[in-house]
Amino acid sequence: MRDPWLRKIVIAFAAMGGTSFYKATVTDADFTGATLKNVNFNRAILTRTCFKDTVKLNLARPGNTLLEKPIVRDLLINPSSGEEKDLSKANLRGAYLKEANLQRANLKNADISGATFEYANLSSANLTEVNAVYTNFKSAYLTGACLENWNIDTTTKLDNVDCQYVYLLNNEKERQPSSGDFKTGEFTKLFEEVFDTVNLIFENGIDWKAFIETMKTVQVENEDTPLEVSSIENKGDGVFVVKVKVPPDADKEKIHQEFEENYQLKLQAVEAKYKALLDAKENEISSYHRENANMMEITKILAIRPINIEIKAMNNSPDNSTNITTGDINNTGNLNTGKIIKDVNNTIDNISESDNNENEQLKTSLKELMQAIETENELDDEEKAGAANNVKTIAKASQKPEDEGLQKKATRAVKLLETLAKGLKPANKLYTACQSILPQIVTFLGITL
Repeated sequence: MRDPWLRKIVIAFAAMGGTSFYKATVTDADFTGATLKNVNFNRAILTRTCFKDTVKLNLARPGNTLLEKPIVRDLLINPSSGEEKDLSKANLRGAYLKEANLQRANLKNADISGATFEYANLSSANLTEVNAVYTNFKSAYLTGACLENWNIDTTTKLDNVDCQYVYLLNNEKERQPSSGDFKTGEFTKLFEEVFDTVNLIFENGIDWKAFIETMKTVQVENEDTPLEVSSIENKGDGVFVVKVKVPPDADKEKIHQEFEENYQLKLQAVEAKYKALLDAKENEISSYHRENANMMEITKILAIRPINIEIKAMNNSPDNSTNITTGDINNTGNLNTGKIIKDVNNTIDNISESDNNENEQLKTSLKELMQAIETENELDDEEKAGAANNVKTIAKASQKPEDEGLQKKATRAVKLLETLAKGLKPANKLYTACQSILPQIVTFLGITL
């Protein structure tokens, strides 16, 4: 029958006289060798349901289940036929593929959540970006498989996986281990670390002082969640990956986002200090980052003065403050906040006049914002300097609306000021100023947040 739509109609009518599992839970059922002509599986739950060696399954009514696609259906009937098959983006949710041969198969972007691959041969298979939550890989063969960005969690079963090595990037790149083979249990241990780790990626080196300050801030914001730096990896070209160990049940997405936002704020403050001290340009700051991220120096700091971050509530004590200890960070040079603020105010004064008086309104708003920054008691000198430099960026962008690069920097500056204000109490001067002034700036510049 040539037309797929007509075939579906015929099967639907035929299924009316057959067995119906419509909306039924058929979990762990075994249909091995059964004839399934006219059986209605529409909207049935087929988790770990065995269809090995079944007959006329192609004449059943699959509905929207994993039986819908012929390539998946054929694999479920004959699990040994999957070698080198293209199963990219396939729906294999809950599929029972125990002892299946999927050697060199392409499973990129496939949904294999809840599937069973016990003793399956997945050697050299492409498992890039598969959804493997609740998936059972017990005793599976995974040597040479590509596991780039595969999605696993504590529900993924990796017990007794037989694996000599894997690749973490496509085209056989990032071999793990780099040389030799995994020892017994090493593969499982390697990937179980993913369950309790937040990965922080730095593309332009690490500013160690900003990093330490950010760790302190994020720890305070998550006082019930212990954070521990477990490793720092140099990936080359200025790229570093810091792995922070957290409890398995921690909100990793929240912690990652808070770290990203706070690190940018701390980085702004550090950059402001070095701009004032060195009168540096942006490329000089980038160079400073790379120099400051020298792995030997970081290793020495970690070895000599390890980071110990802990929350202690003292019994019978009115002071239940957070106790955070870190290695000493030397503060070289004094930050001249007054000079920075004066420089920003001069930049605001240089905004050219306009016929419709809009520029005067902008200048007044930016001056009010600078006044709020200067008098905000909740900010230290470095934070004030960072905020002031964001205002300077906005002032410069207002003078060159045609400069796309400046407009992007202004957009980022507004976002950073918003983030800084959100960390203050609503009654604070800077919080109130940002609430009223930033929307005006966004409208004036015509930027989109």
